Amino acid sequence: MVDLERIRAETVAYFRALDENATLRHHFRHADEESGLWYVEAVPDRGELIVVKQAELTSAGQLHRYSWEHLEDEHGGLTDQAIAPEEDLLEAIPAKEFQRVWTR
Repeated sequence: MVDLERIRAETVAYFRALDENATLRHHFRHADEESGLWYVEAVPDRGELIVVKQAELTSAGQLHRYSWEHLEDEHGGLTDQAIAPEEDLLEAIPAKEFQRVWTR
């Protein structure tokens, strides 16, 4: 039997530790097929870039935010896959731009 509460707690603990202990952060933006914009904050972990904050600004102007504090909802969730900016067609952006969207 899978212990979903334990798995969720471990997932939250992992992303929280990455976010709270990060000394280097990278910020990216990506436009999707429906004219929405995705903003991510990623930190290095074991040679990969892991997203610790993710915001989707839909073409209708709705903002959905995900982090260790809010992993998922009916609109989506924080990616659990490492990102590769070149392969994922992510555009590097200044931290200030990410924060402007994140705190909106």
